[in-house]
Amino acid sequence: MAHLLVLYHTPADPAAFDGYYHEKHIPLAKKIPGLRSYTISHGAVQAIAGSAPYLVAILSFDSIAEVNAALESPESQAAAADLQNFASGGATLVIYDSQEV
Repeated sequence: MAHLLVLYHTPADPAAFDGYYHEKHIPLAKKIPGLRSYTISHGAVQAIAGSAPYLVAILSFDSIAEVNAALESPESQAAAADLQNFASGGATLVIYDSQEV
């Protein structure tokens, strides 16, 4: 399984972020082709070292190739463009393949 990990940094207006993210961004991002699951953190995120993100989202796909194809899709590009509408603190996006050990 491959994942797109999105670490949202603390927004200027957390209440506005939460409302927009749940009402507008999640439905938009769920249209990304090849998306198998979409999970987000619930409640405060705690960092053991460094600073904690405001919210963590994990979008799962079958493979890295599927992630890369999804990122080139119009649906993914629309979701990426939407970040400017609510993610005032910015976001870090990471792609990785996972294996169970």
